[in-house]
Amino acid sequence: MRMTVGCSDEVLLGAVAAGDRAALRLLYERHAPWLTLRLARRCADPDAVDDAVQDTFVAVWRSAARYSGDGAVGAWIWGIAIRRLIDGLRRRRRADVAFQRREEFEASAEEQVLLGVEHGDLGGAIARLSPELRAVVQATILDGLTTREAARLLGIPPGTVKTRAMRARQQLRAEMVL
Repeated sequence: MRMTVGCSDEVLLGAVAAGDRAALRLLYERHAPWLTLRLARRCADPDAVDDAVQDTFVAVWRSAARYSGDGAVGAWIWGIAIRRLIDGLRRRRRADVAFQRREEFEASAEEQVLLGVEHGDLGGAIARLSPELRAVVQATILDGLTTREAARLLGIPPGTVKTRAMRARQQLRAEMVL
């Protein structure tokens, strides 16, 4: 089957899992621009952002077969991208310490929060949400997308985004109080 620009993300990802490089190129062309923009909002280092985008699509190539089908492909790719950015920032920080450079890497407040979200109590609470609720939390709260943007990304109506966000906040509040 020849991959075309009109193929859905799910079809393209299935083709990537089968080793189709053209499908990966189409996914890259479709998702790299917005990934770069969103990551740049979280990190002021353009090299770190570029590295994270490239690492993301290497990971997509290697792990496309592991996509479970829960949630939108774009949300799955975003999850990979933000983890790659955080991992890259950690590597840079360790390299700075190892070489005892005078200029110490200072993560922005937002970068520090993202690191804490992934590994702190909130990160565990988010991980325990259902995939549908977690995708909405990632899109609207962590990524800062509007309801309309999140709906477009996740392929669901805006009202569903609002409902899932409300349910996710309720579950997170209940879990964080305990």
